[in-house]
Amino acid sequence: MDIESRVGQIKASEERVYELISDLNNLKDFVPPENVKEFVADTDSCSFSVDKMGTFAMKVVEREPNKLVKIGNGEGMPFKFNLWVQLKSVNETDTRVKVTLKADLNPMLKMMAKKPLTQFVATLVDRMETIK
Repeated sequence: MDIESRVGQIKASEERVYELISDLNNLKDFVPPENVKEFVADTDSCSFSVDKMGTFAMKVVEREPNKLVKIGNGEGMPFKFNLWVQLKSVNETDTRVKVTLKADLNPMLKMMAKKPLTQFVATLVDRMETIK
């Protein structure tokens, strides 16, 4: 299953945006607080539970300064996934962001997870747009 976000616009430099998104401690600021519980993180990994979905564990698998953060599944995940956050500078105070999620789900899980994962990706972009 592939989910791509819209291209978001952030009124900050790509350096500032990258600094925030490349540290998973900051992910809590971008996920929907009404759905996420028990958030635990360090710079390279995090875990949290989502209502009706279970616990998610993530870890950074690749960083390309000011351009890309690739996050993969952490230990104990029942499926494999990758989440790419791509950045493109337009100017010093205009950075574009796109989030892509690729998940290897069985057909039943795919049906149940598609809507919440699509909302999760959309919310990430919406909240990233508030970075100053």
